[in-house]
Parts: sequence; C-alpha cells; structure tokens
Amino acid sequence: MGLPEPDETGTTFEANAELKALASARGANLPALADDSGLVVPALGGSPGIYSARWAGPTKDFAIAMARVERELTGQADRRAYFVAALTLAWPDGHCETFRGEVHGRLVWPPGGDRGFGYDPMFMADGHAITFGEMEPAEKHAISHRALAFRHLVQACFG
Repeated sequence: MGLPEPDETGTTFEANAELKALASARGANLPALADDSGLVVPALGGSPGIYSARWAGPTKDFAIAMARVERELTGQADRRAYFVAALTLAWPDGHCETFRGEVHGRLVWPPGGDRGFGYDPMFMADGHAITFGEMEPAEKHAISHRALAFRHLVQACFG
C-alpha cells in the first residue's frame, strides 16, 4: 500500500508491534497486523532482544550477529535463550490486541543448518536435538514463537 515504516522506538517487542500495526491501520484506514520479534539471551542481560535485527548490521548479515552472540557468551556456562514474537492486531480507531509467543531453548556453536533465517542456525528448541536451521520448515513452524502468537490470536478472535 506504499505506507512508510514507522520508527521502532518502543522498549519492548509489544510496543514495537503496536507502533507498526497502528501506523498501518491508521494509514490504510483498515485493520492491520504487525509483529516484532527477536532473540533473548538471559546471560547477555536479555540482548540482543528488540535489537536482534540491528545486531546483523546494515546488510542484515546474521552470520555477523550470531558470531557476536557467541563472542559475548565467551566464558558463560548459561546458554539458555528464547525467541519472542509479539503480534498486534490494530484498528484505525486505535484499538489494539497484542499476543505474545515464546519458544525456549539453548544456543549452540557452531551454527547448524541453512534453513530459516536470523539466529535459527544457532538455536535448539527445548526437547529437540537439531537447530531451527536444520529443521524442516513445517516442523519449525509448528513450534515457533510466531506460530504460538498466531494461535493466541486465533483463540482470542475465533475461539
């Protein structure tokens, strides 16, 4: 629709999803859906968090981002991490409904697989022996943070 992307100035995934959804809903005068997502690493104080894409630099090279995560984890025994997706449905009048999904796991090095995107090759979900980068897309999508957020939306709107 040619709408400009708003600046992501929020301090949470939910705030950024709401900013994007509201900008689209108001700009198009239609309901709009937007998300914000990223990787949270407790041993790094929650980073990269809402800055997950920015860690990949201007070229969006996630090999750089993954190497940075690994470098900053040097000496840390805690490899826990989780992906977050905040999904917001907004209306032109400003009403918003936001849904959150999380998938927990741990980080592995070196990265494995070339499927998915972002940090997927270094993330192994709890209960699984392969990374998101190694999983078949249907298997990953069945357990992903985005899938969980969408299930919450569907349950709230149609359940």
